Amino acid sequence: MYGNFRAPASKGLAGLSTAGTVLLIGGVVGGIVLMMLNLWLVALGFEAVILSLIVLSMQKNKHGRTLIERIMRRAGWANARYSGATVYRAGPVSRVPGGTTKLPGISARSKITEHVDGYGRPFALVQVSQKGHFTVVLASEPDGGGMVDQDHINRWVDRWSHWLGMLTDEPGLTAASVTIETAPDSGYRLARKIEARMSDDAPQFARDVINETVQMLPTGATVTRAYIAVTFKAAIRTGSRVRNAAEVANDLATRLPNLTLSLNDTGAGVAEPLSAQQLCEVIRVAYDPGEAILFDRAHAAGKAPELDWSEVGPQAADTFWDCYHHNGSWSKSWAMSVPPRSTVQANVLQAMIAPNPELVRKRITLLYRPLDPARAAQLVESDVNTATFNASSRNRATARDTRETRAAQATAAEEADGAGLLNFGMIVTATVRTQAELDEAEAIVENLGVSARIRLEEAYGAQDSTFAAGLPLGLVIPEHLALPTTVRNAL
Repeated sequence: MYGNFRAPASKGLAGLSTAGTVLLIGGVVGGIVLMMLNLWLVALGFEAVILSLIVLSMQKNKHGRTLIERIMRRAGWANARYSGATVYRAGPVSRVPGGTTKLPGISARSKITEHVDGYGRPFALVQVSQKGHFTVVLASEPDGGGMVDQDHINRWVDRWSHWLGMLTDEPGLTAASVTIETAPDSGYRLARKIEARMSDDAPQFARDVINETVQMLPTGATVTRAYIAVTFKAAIRTGSRVRNAAEVANDLATRLPNLTLSLNDTGAGVAEPLSAQQLCEVIRVAYDPGEAILFDRAHAAGKAPELDWSEVGPQAADTFWDCYHHNGSWSKSWAMSVPPRSTVQANVLQAMIAPNPELVRKRITLLYRPLDPARAAQLVESDVNTATFNASSRNRATARDTRETRAAQATAAEEADGAGLLNFGMIVTATVRTQAELDEAEAIVENLGVSARIRLEEAYGAQDSTFAAGLPLGLVIPEHLALPTTVRNAL
C-alpha cells in the first residue's frame, strides 16, 4: 500500500490562501484609514472591490482552481490568439529561418549534441540555453508485472523509490521524468530482430513457421516504450560557475553508467541512453505519428534515416482551447490536478499505461522535481505548520484538514528518517487521427483517471505546451512560466 500524497498549500485564514489573507487584512486596514479620513463613499467602493476579489478567490472548482485563476487563464488564451502564438507554420515557404521544421513553442530554442559516456555508448544532450538546462534521455523496455510474484514487485517498487531518492543527492540535477508510450506495432521491428537471430543452419520448416508467425503476430499488436529524461543545471549549485555543453557532457559521461545500472533493479529493464538520431526519431514521430511506419521500414531495410534537430518539429500546428492539431493528427493533453487521496496498490496505473486500440498513441509522463535535503527539511516543517494553522483557523476542523495534518506529520517523520522528498506531477496525452475521435479519446482517458484514483484536468489554453512537456525532452515547465513559483503557491 502506498499513499501520503500531498498537494502544496499556502497558509491562510478561514480557508483563504496566503494572497487572500493578505488581501483581507489590507482591505480592513485600508477601509479603516479611508473612514478616518471621512472618505465614506470611497471606503465603501474600496471594500466592495476587496470583497469581490476575496469571493472570487474562494470559488474553486473540483480541480482546486479559483475563479481568478480561470479568468487569468482565459485572458492569457485571448492574448495568445490575438498575437498569433497559437498558429505555427514551418518548412521551405514559412518564416522559420532556413525553412526548417524546428520544434515549436517553449522547445524552439533547444539544441542537441552527441557525446560518449564511460561505457562507450553515444548519448544525446539536449540543451535549453535560456534556462541553462541539459537533458539526457534514457530508453528502456520494462519487464512488466505479468507472472511476477508480489514480493518481487514490492522489491521493484522499493528499488524505484531508492532510485528517486538518489536523485536528490545528484549534484546539479533539477528534474526527471518517466514517459510510457504505447502505439500500434508495424511489425518491422519484430521481423528485423528475428532475421538477425535466425541461424543459417535452421531447417526450412522452422523457417517457414517463424516467417508465418512474424507476418501474423503484428496484426492488432501494440508496442510499449519507456523513456527516462534526467535534467541537469549548467551551474551545479547557486552562485557557482555556469558550465558549457562540453563541460556538462564530460561530467555526465562519468555519471551515466551508475544512473543506468541502478535502474536495472527497478523493473525498468536494461536502460541505455538514446543517441541523437534515436531521439530525433522519437520526437519526430510524436509530432507526425504517420511517419512511424516509415522509420520502422527504413530500419528493417538497413537504411537508417538521418535527421537533424531542426527537422523534428511539425510543418503545421494549431493550438485550440482544448486540443492540439499537428501534421494531420489531433491530440489532447491532461494534467493531474489531484493525486490519490487514499492509499493505492503498486498496480494503480496499470490500466492507464496499458495499450488502447482506440488511440493512435498514448503517453503517460510522470514529472519529478527532487528537492535537496537542506530545503526538504525546511519544507516539511513548513508544511506541518501550514496544515496545523489551516486546521486551527476554522471554528471546526474538517476531516480533510485532519487528514492533511496527519499526512504532513507523516511526511516530516519519513524525511527525518532519511527519505528523499520530491514534487511530482503527471501529464496524459492521447493522439487520434481525426477531430471527431477526440470525444471518444476524452472519455477513455477520463475513465482511466477515475480507475487510477487520479483527477485529471484538461490543459485548457495550454495544449501545445503540455504536449511538449509530455515528451522526453526534460522541459521544466514551472521555470518557463511568467509568474514565479512563490507567487503561484501564494494564490
